[in-house]
Amino acid sequence: MQIDFVNLQQQYQLYKTEIDEAIHAVLDKSNYIMGEEVKQLEDSLALFTGAKHAISCSSGTDALLLAMMALDIKPGDEVITTPFTFIATAETIALLGAVPVFVDIDEKTYTIDATKIEEKITEKTKAIMPVSLYGQPADMKPIQDIANRYDLKVIVDGAQSFGATYNGKTDSALGDISTTSFFPAKPLGCFGDGGAVFTNSDVLAEKIKMLRVHGQNKRYHHKYIGMGGRMDTLQCAIVDVKLKYYAKDLALRQEVAKKYSEELRVKSEELVLPFVDERATSAWAQYSVRVKNRDEVQTKLKENGIPTAVHYPMPLHLQECFAYLGYKKGDFPIAEQVSNEIMSLPMNPYLDDEEIAYICEKL
Repeated sequence: MQIDFVNLQQQYQLYKTEIDEAIHAVLDKSNYIMGEEVKQLEDSLALFTGAKHAISCSSGTDALLLAMMALDIKPGDEVITTPFTFIATAETIALLGAVPVFVDIDEKTYTIDATKIEEKITEKTKAIMPVSLYGQPADMKPIQDIANRYDLKVIVDGAQSFGATYNGKTDSALGDISTTSFFPAKPLGCFGDGGAVFTNSDVLAEKIKMLRVHGQNKRYHHKYIGMGGRMDTLQCAIVDVKLKYYAKDLALRQEVAKKYSEELRVKSEELVLPFVDERATSAWAQYSVRVKNRDEVQTKLKENGIPTAVHYPMPLHLQECFAYLGYKKGDFPIAEQVSNEIMSLPMNPYLDDEEIAYICEKL
């Protein structure tokens, strides 16, 4: 059996007629930048998430940049975040000249350990950036409480978690600003790069809209130093179609995750299965297990037509590009241990029972 890790083609075929119509409607108008479909998608995103404002942008990475620019994060400012995440989380902090300050992760959820944040706060700290990892939000209540106590901003990196919830709210409606990515392999993906920024603040929303078009408040008049951060009309049209079916896709992801867990609990005591906090729901961007002999297991699975991935093999504090921060091996032991053991199995809404049983049996 040959298993597809993400199965983008099946999703396209399911919604092909509507997606093709949406693409051709844009082509017929040739309004490729900031066409009417951009506003349509933003209205749909706000409705789906419960956030007051949804602002589309060019990628999940640029969404983080726009969020920090909107909050006036400047060189020398410190932003507290996790070392167990994709590079973009801390890379964008560094690009603005600010300093990523890392905190170890919770051993069960793999998200930032809220109990370790307060000790890292200094007079230079301006924001906390929790990451919703593998589709699950971090423990947001204590994080928000700390932020309120120290007058800090909270930026939620929700690149992997669109549609996930914490205490009944989508994580797009949490923090001062939340971001997401529409990279094709994400739970809600476009056919290229794209992302969005969410906020309940009218002031921040207005600023973000200007920042994504080079700080313009009217044509060729620039209030801020901004960037070219727009999501193109074609991608917005595609995501708007897919969003109509996204609640169904999320439910199917939940079913796949549930079946994985039920099968693997019975079959193996050698695996650490995903844990979802009772206050949260996961968008299941990944279904990730921990195993001691990962390389050997990955090789065997590959021989049996089962692709796997490692998200992520090296925590950020040990990456060469962050050597200047002065961290060393052993500074964040949980992140380091998890990075050596974590392995993601195929995860998409279209895995059938036979495929899931096959994967679990071989694993």
